[in-house]
Parts: sequence; structure tokens; C-alpha cells
Amino acid sequence: MRGATHAGWAAGAAAVVLAATACGGGGDGGGGDAGAVLSSSWGDPQNPLEPANTNEVQGGKVLDMIFRGLKRYDPETGEAKDMLAEKIETSDSQNFTVTVKDGWTFSNGEKVTARSFVDAWNYGASLKNNQRNAYFFSYIDGYDKAHPEDGGKQSADTLSGLKVTGPRTFTVKLNQKFSTFPDTLGYPAYAPLPRAFFDDHGNWLKKPVGNGPYRVDSYARGSQMSLRKWEQYPGEDKARNGGVDLKVYTDNNTAYTDLMAGNLDLVDDVPAAQLKNVKNDLGDRYINTPAGIIQTLAFPYYDRNWNKSGSEKVRKGLSMAIDREQITETIFHRTRTPATDWTSPVLGEDGGFQDGLCGEACEYKPDEAKKLIRDGGGLPGGQVKITYNSDTGSHKQWVDAVCNSINNALGNDKACVGNPVGTFADFRNQITDKKMSGPFRAGWQMDYPLIQNFLQPLYYTNASSNDGKWSEKKFDDLIDKANAETDTGRAIKTFQQAEQVVRDNMAAIPLWYQNGSAGYSDRLSGVKLNPFSVPVYDEIKVS
Repeated sequence: MRGATHAGWAAGAAAVVLAATACGGGGDGGGGDAGAVLSSSWGDPQNPLEPANTNEVQGGKVLDMIFRGLKRYDPETGEAKDMLAEKIETSDSQNFTVTVKDGWTFSNGEKVTARSFVDAWNYGASLKNNQRNAYFFSYIDGYDKAHPEDGGKQSADTLSGLKVTGPRTFTVKLNQKFSTFPDTLGYPAYAPLPRAFFDDHGNWLKKPVGNGPYRVDSYARGSQMSLRKWEQYPGEDKARNGGVDLKVYTDNNTAYTDLMAGNLDLVDDVPAAQLKNVKNDLGDRYINTPAGIIQTLAFPYYDRNWNKSGSEKVRKGLSMAIDREQITETIFHRTRTPATDWTSPVLGEDGGFQDGLCGEACEYKPDEAKKLIRDGGGLPGGQVKITYNSDTGSHKQWVDAVCNSINNALGNDKACVGNPVGTFADFRNQITDKKMSGPFRAGWQMDYPLIQNFLQPLYYTNASSNDGKWSEKKFDDLIDKANAETDTGRAIKTFQQAEQVVRDNMAAIPLWYQNGSAGYSDRLSGVKLNPFSVPVYDEIKVS
């Protein structure tokens, strides 16, 4: 990073990710038809594709294709590299001057300027726009006025910490030191927006206009989104194919069947039921590679049953009733690894990964599990229902297995049951509307390879992805302290202390770390998954 910022956390994680992603994946495969279109499995996103309103994987895939921000996370290493940022300078890790590269436009021909970023960030932060990712702007000065918490009255429409100082320059003043702030700017919430977004918002939502290598051609919810190569794209990462048809599937087994029948080119989530067959079915067209993903069970802390004295014992007992080793072996065929902390091994020890932090709470100990749950007051209502979406991710199989494990440990075949929700969008809406009454699936795919990203968005009070609304002042204070620390080593140690608070409260139950898993047709070459487990669509060639 230029200036006095500290990019060591990202660099340390990048080295680990690079080593991890060296296995699996298709080769370059030579040429290909630059105008040919490939098809890929997909699920409808929860919300319209506003960058600051998308915080789930399906919508994120599209944003990564149609937008480019100040930074981009290297598809091989995960390192935050300058994209539209010509330079980001600071002398104190609190005041930043950003210079935007010249020559960039949106696909409608409008120039990308400093104002394209400032207007987009102001929109994302403003309470009246109700953007899910507003929290990502909370460190910018004036956020408390533009997005007051706890029902306060909004007294500003824009962030006082953002100032346009020239056609290609703007300044950012944070409300505290945040040494790795520049490394977060590859996250889609920070993408620039064209004037069309503001001037004709309704039509923009129907057909989003961005500045990435693809443009949206059409979208029929529940069916397909068609993206096509933007021929005038000014970046070096131009699409090597003519476009991508993202086909909506409510069952990834159906997607896999279509792949095998030649009706689909790419499945980026091989269903658990096919893992025993996939190597024989696809050979080297099957990808199984480590990724920055962890699966957890979250809890609704707005429900007093999960937020009362002793409830942490119940949560710990449930964790000890789950036989992670058996489930990852029999259900996932070693495409998952039992979790021992709340982050991901791709960070490496230098990046903050604490192997074994969870300790015996993540080990299968049925007798102790039963005792802890009893000492904590028992299961609320005598039963837990694990809520999950049933349309993607083979979630039914593992939820059933987790419940079977809990039932066996407690000697009660009705102690745990699965509670399926038909679609991912409906599942997310129920979470957003705080309708959970028990544990629910809460997988996390990193936004950027920093330990901060595995902790702050998920567990900080009122954070954007703190779906269970857990709140602990000691944790918040440690996160603030770590973000303000300009020494990389001390910052990571402080984040690790914050993670220990998560452990002590069993704020969520860590289940397993997830590999990226994909399969593709013989029409494709150059297929790989990035460290976030998302296909690098622009590098795929179609024959």
C-alpha cells in the first residue's frame, strides 16, 4: 500500500491463500471462442443489485462481474491490489487522499470520477436508503449523523468525512485510525455508481449499469440473468468469453444433473450427494480447493430464551453434541474440515488464525454436552429447530446429520429437528426481519482476507451481518482498539483477543471450514475458483 498504511495483514493472508489454491482447477486449455457464452448455476439474490445493499453470495457474484472498485482482490492470492485507485495516501491512518485512475467509464459511456465514488458511498451510508451494507461506512466521519443508531433522527444526508477535491481526487476522514481501511475497498459496497443510478433509480434496478468486464443484458427473477462481455471495458482483466448465463436452480442436485446431461457448463457448488461420484464423473474438471469460508450456527439474541443467564452453557453443550469429524467425513467426503476457531485457515497463523481456540467446546463429548445443557436450564421449549434454506448448498443433509448427532448425544430423538425454508431469498428475509426463534445456518464467505472480516461484520454490535444481534461491549472495544493499531502484529493479537470473547460466550457455534467445490463441462477451460470460492468468470474460455 502506498503512503503510511499497513497492508501486512492482507499480504500474510495472501501467501497462504496462494499456496492453498495451487491445487485443483482446470488448465488454460489454449484458445477458445471469445464470443461464446457459458452457462452457470446460480440462485436469485435477496435484494436488488445495489452494491451497498448486497451482502450475500449470489448477488455478490454478479457485482463482481459488473463492477470494479478502487481495489480488487487478486483472484489467485486474495491480495488487495489497486484497480481504479491510482494511489491512496495517508500519513496518519485516519485521513486518506484517493486519486482515481483516468480513462475509466461505466458501460453507458459516463466517466468514472471521484464523485462517482463519493455519491455512491453517501447513498450507501444514508439511513433513508436502508442499505444492508451501510455499516461498512461507519468509520467515515459523519456516519452518526447520516445513519444514527437506536431510532435517532437523521440530521445529514451525506458523510462529512467525504470531500471531492478534484475530478479524480477525493479525501476520506475517518472517525478513528483504521490502518487497513484501503484494503477493505475491494468490497462491492464501495463500488462507484453512475448518475443513472440516482436520476432513474427504478430503471437502473431493472437493468444495473456498472463499470466491470460484463454488462447486464437481461434478468428474469426465478429463471436467469444474462450477462454479456462489455467490449469497451478499459481494464486489463477483459472477459475471455462472450458472456455468462446465470441459471437459477432451487436444487443444486438438479444443476449437477444438467451439467452431466450437457445442459449446463458450470456448477460452482457440487451437491453433497454427488461428492462420492464427482471425481469419476468429471476427472480433472472437478475443482476442490480451500477457501475463506466457515459454516456456523447463529442464534437469535433478540429472543430472550437465547440471551439469558446460562444460555451460553446451552450453546456450548449443543456444540459439544455435534460430531464434526463424522459429519465432514460421511456427508462432505473431506471437502470440509472441522472448525477449531471462528475464522479460516486460509489466513494462516501470521494472519490471525488460532487453530484449537475453540478447544473442547468443538469436540464431540456427549456426556458433557448433556450436563452443560441441563446446567444451562435446558433447551428452550425442550427442542431446537435449525433453520436453513433448502434450495442450495446441500444444507438438508448436514442439518439432518447435526440434529441426529445432537439427538444421539442427548438421548432424545426429538431434541433437534431441521426447519427448511424453500428459497435463499426467503431465508434471508426471515433473518433480516428477525423471525428466527432458534439456531440458524450462518455460513460466512470472507469479503477480504483479514481476520477483522471474520469478526467485525458478524459479531460487532449492530454490524451489517450480525444477524443474531449479539452484543458484547468487551468485544466491541477490542475490535476498535485493533482497527486503530498501526502495528500489524499488535493489531492481529488484539483481534485474536476479541475472538476469545466470542469463544467465551459461544456467540455462534463453529462447524467446519469449507472448500470451494465446482465442476464444469468439456466446453470450458481456464476454470478456477478465487479464494472466496467464486468462479473467475472473466478468465474462462469456451470452445
